[in-house]
Amino acid sequence: MKTRSNPKGWSRSSTVLVVFLLLLLAATPAKAGSAAGERLTLEEAVRTALKNNHELRAQRNAHAAKGADIGVARSALLPKVSLEERYLRTANPAYAFMTKLNQQRIEAADFAPDTLNHPAAVDDFQTAVTLEQPLFAQKARIGLELSKTEAAASEEALRRKKEEVAFRTVQYYLTASTTGEYVKVAQKALEDAQEHQRLAETRYTAELGLYSDTLRAATAVAEARQRLVSARKNFVLAKRALGLWVGSNEVVEVVAETPVLPVREIDSLRTRSLARSDVRSLELRTENAKNNIRLAEAGYYPLIGLGGSYQWNDHNHPLGGEGDGWQVMAFLRWELFDGSKTRHEKIRAGYQAAEAEEHLKGMKKMVSYQVEEAWLTLEEAGKNRELSQEELKTAEEGRRLVRVRYEGALSPLVDLLDAQMSFDRALANRVARENEYKLAIAALSFAGGTILQDLQVEEPEGRTK
Repeated sequence: MKTRSNPKGWSRSSTVLVVFLLLLLAATPAKAGSAAGERLTLEEAVRTALKNNHELRAQRNAHAAKGADIGVARSALLPKVSLEERYLRTANPAYAFMTKLNQQRIEAADFAPDTLNHPAAVDDFQTAVTLEQPLFAQKARIGLELSKTEAAASEEALRRKKEEVAFRTVQYYLTASTTGEYVKVAQKALEDAQEHQRLAETRYTAELGLYSDTLRAATAVAEARQRLVSARKNFVLAKRALGLWVGSNEVVEVVAETPVLPVREIDSLRTRSLARSDVRSLELRTENAKNNIRLAEAGYYPLIGLGGSYQWNDHNHPLGGEGDGWQVMAFLRWELFDGSKTRHEKIRAGYQAAEAEEHLKGMKKMVSYQVEEAWLTLEEAGKNRELSQEELKTAEEGRRLVRVRYEGALSPLVDLLDAQMSFDRALANRVARENEYKLAIAALSFAGGTILQDLQVEEPEGRTK
């Protein structure tokens, strides 16, 4: 039998080396910053979300558009320069004579009465460069002020969006951390159920227990396995949800311990919340609503400006220059009657300003309520956290005592299973209460507008005036 020869220079040792390198690369952990399976601390997750979250990136683009609006508004106060090319063919006596005059082709024969009254058709290519500069444009000036204020309001709204993204990141992170703890709880419950099954089978084999006890214990093991399967599924989904929120398509691993944010004094939070970014944004937009009254009143003012143009005329081809000329002008445009449009715009702007004022008053009251609600929720979560720890201690001691009694044939298996269920429930409840407490602190920081500072991901920013 013929054997296929190896390619030149290729040996078994080379094959082994390549396989070793491939296995080494497969076992090498992903670089820091890669999305797949990356382990992030809470602070790192928040920073990643502030950089990559799609909702926040969309709002950054919206804010950038508001900045461009300032340039659009300013353009109404800057000079306008235009280039225009026209073509004209006419046999109209006045236009024909004027066209030849602009082309500087007038001759003595053109003054003959018959030529003036019945001219031949004339072609004209007219090239003009025109300049117009407003000197007094009240509506454009107020419009520029409005666009600057709106850009400042958009900046405040963007900052509040950052705070919202940070808070939601904390929520997703704590959910992932909590579901991970639930997996541990479910795993421990399964191990305990398997131990109870072992005890029941041992007692049955020794003719000290009932066969029905082994069946009940086996059922408890099956239920514990189901809870573990569900807990693992929820854990994977929670990590995937965190990954999506921070801008990744992969799961994001979380660290075992999550930090507890500092708790600020309630009086300080009440004061700071009234300067929250969304409140400041609405204040600026309320200011703009009042400025809209001035914008409507600007319709009563004239537009004053200067203008000029330079013109070339040619009867043969575009952009020609047989004849040329220039003109300079000043203009005043004043709309004396517009069908009461300006008056009704002013009335509408007044109502809209009053509407904005009411929204602002309502928001400030709501912000105070949100801080108070978050504070009371935190107090409740703190007390429930302490109670859950006490509950776990009593459930653990109760389970221990029932197990001792069961091993001494003083209690039935059902009592041990009930005690185990109470312990599992208390253990899961402690995990949930711990998560609720940490989340309540984050909610208080979010309500007070201090969450970015408390997470130490952003220093206080200066406000746009």
